[in-house]
Amino acid sequence: MSSSTLDYDTVLADSARIQKRADWFILGGGALIGTTILGLIGLPFFLYGLAIIRKAEKDGLPVRPYMMTFVGALVLVDGFLNTMGYMIDVFANHSLVVRVFEIGWGLMLDGGYVWGFNDQWWGGTGAPGEKSWEIAMVFVLFPMRVAAAWGFLKMKRWGLQWLVISCWMGVFSWVGYTFNMTTYWEIRFVDTAWPVYGWWIYSIWYITPFIVLPYLYTINREMFTDD
Repeated sequence: MSSSTLDYDTVLADSARIQKRADWFILGGGALIGTTILGLIGLPFFLYGLAIIRKAEKDGLPVRPYMMTFVGALVLVDGFLNTMGYMIDVFANHSLVVRVFEIGWGLMLDGGYVWGFNDQWWGGTGAPGEKSWEIAMVFVLFPMRVAAAWGFLKMKRWGLQWLVISCWMGVFSWVGYTFNMTTYWEIRFVDTAWPVYGWWIYSIWYITPFIVLPYLYTINREMFTDD
């Protein structure tokens, strides 16, 4: 075996190790960001993981392209934020922290989280239609996006396929949820500190599928593996 072959194998091994290390920083940081409360702690880890990939790419190592990493990481954080954000209203709506957080959120941006809070048998927000969207997001869409994003970062073909599917589902949910918000505007945008414009400043980040989908359709699928 020639020395050039050995050198190339060493480079591949080093690249795989660096990429794996970066992915764990991205995953751990993204999960902490998803908790909201620990977001500031998770952000440096998340950015450090992206920086590792950026540096490796600049050094000419055969790692996953930075743009692909950025897109996968963006969807990963989006999935974590929404899964955990909706989950606390579904499962922890009577805890003191959640009551303070959600009612404060409602008074600032979305009155649906003050109106009838914990008055219904399911607990949490009582805004019309809100709980139905939460159940669909917690049990279907956003866990799917987290798994798809991680598979995408690991360069699995199923990760790419499910990322495309979950992004189209995200378009569907964003349109439906936005219409539900505007239908019950008299509950959700009245007597709030930052009404419609505040909600849009927050919800503009939920257009992730609209940004990611065009990029996903430009990717060479041969880069992904089935194993």
